[in-house]
Parts: sequence; C-alpha cells; structure tokens
Amino acid sequence: MGSTIEMQLAGRTAFVTGGAQGIGAAVVRAFAGAGARVCVADIDGERARALAGDVGGGAIGVACNVAKRDDVERAVAEAIARFARIDILVNNAGIIRPAMLHKMTDEEWNAVLDVHLAGSFHGLQAVAPAMMERRYGRIVNVTSTAGVQGTIGQINYSAAKAGIVGLTMSAARELAPYNITVNAVAPGAATSMTETIRTDSRFRDKYLARIPLGRWAEPAEIAPVFVFFASDAASYVTGQVLAADGGMTIR
Repeated sequence: MGSTIEMQLAGRTAFVTGGAQGIGAAVVRAFAGAGARVCVADIDGERARALAGDVGGGAIGVACNVAKRDDVERAVAEAIARFARIDILVNNAGIIRPAMLHKMTDEEWNAVLDVHLAGSFHGLQAVAPAMMERRYGRIVNVTSTAGVQGTIGQINYSAAKAGIVGLTMSAARELAPYNITVNAVAPGAATSMTETIRTDSRFRDKYLARIPLGRWAEPAEIAPVFVFFASDAASYVTGQVLAADGGMTIR
C-alpha cells in the first residue's frame, strides 16, 4: 500500500457492500491498508469471509443481499456487534441485466434498481441514525458515467445510477448538520460488470475511444478515491461526484 494513504483510516470502521469482488474488493484492501477495520458485505458470503480472512486486521465477512432491507439491517447489526460502530459506509453492490429498451422486462428493470438504488437507500437508512447520534460519518456511494451520460442497452442501470446521484445530493444536504459527509464515485474500471464492453468487438473500440487516457483502470487505481472520501482529508467535501473514469466525462 502506498505511503500516501497509509493509516489515513486508523481507528475507523467501514462497511463495504459488494465488497468481495471488483472495485469493492479493491476498496476493502485499500481501507484495510489504510488502517480501518472492515466488514466485507456481499451476496456471496463465503467469498466475503475469504477476503476478510485474507486482508486481516480484524476484518469480517457477512452475507448480504442489499435489495432486502432485513438483510442489510442484519449485516449492519453484525458489524456493530463486532466493531461497536460504523464510521464509513460504501454503497458499492451492483448487478447488470442488459436489454434494449423495447425488450426489457419488468423483472430486469426492477432487479437492477432494487440492488443499486434501493440497496444504497437501505444502507443509508441502516447506518445513518447511529452516525447522526455520534455526529460523525463518511458515506461513499457508487454511481457511473452511465448515470450522467446514459448508455445503450442498459437503461435500467443508467436510471439507477442517475438516481444514486440524486440520492447522494439529498443525503449530503440532510446529513451535513450532523458532520456526516456523503459523496459518490463514478468509476471506469476493468471488472466483470464491464467485461462485455471491454472485450466484445462490437463495443470494445467504440468505448475505448471515449477514454482520453486510452485504457480502462484496474480496480486498485480507483480505490484511493474512496480512501480520500472516507478520510479526514475530505472533512469539508460533501455532495460531490468524482469521476474516476480516465477522462470519459470531460466536458
């Protein structure tokens, strides 16, 4: 772990959804490397526990389907039972159900909004009251360039990610009086969720041409942005969306 973020989160506890793979796993490793104790929450509980054991530092792994409020509340309660509190929440869990607008089913629409948008709402509601009482908290949501620019074949995903921008702004306004910051990251990284557009010849060159830096990031390159938002270095930053996308959304 680079010295620039080493121990920036010492003494803090974090709850990361979708934390067992992709960007979530990179965030878990970065947080642990920065001194935080981390609860890895993922629908794949076995994988979450394996990663927690790998990063050490008192990390725990819990099974959690963020689309289900009861699941989120149970997982948060497990983390609090272990750590006594949650200082940092990262709403990262996500899925894709691609389909063109005229072919998309209600099931495909609802599945994506339930995980991304309702899942982020469930996370916020589960941790906010205790943060408000302690007058401290760092919340980092995950949106996407798709939520700003739209995309083809994933109108459900774009709508959910746009909703997360609004969710972030509103929560930032409501929670600011309690010394709780709420920000969002719009990443562009090489993960399983971007595999099709990165590797399929029908999409690969077109999408890559939109990235001024000319490549997709590795998840570990995105993780320091989350460390910044979660740290005291960002104590006066709230209601912001940071695009870690290689310049794709330059205006």
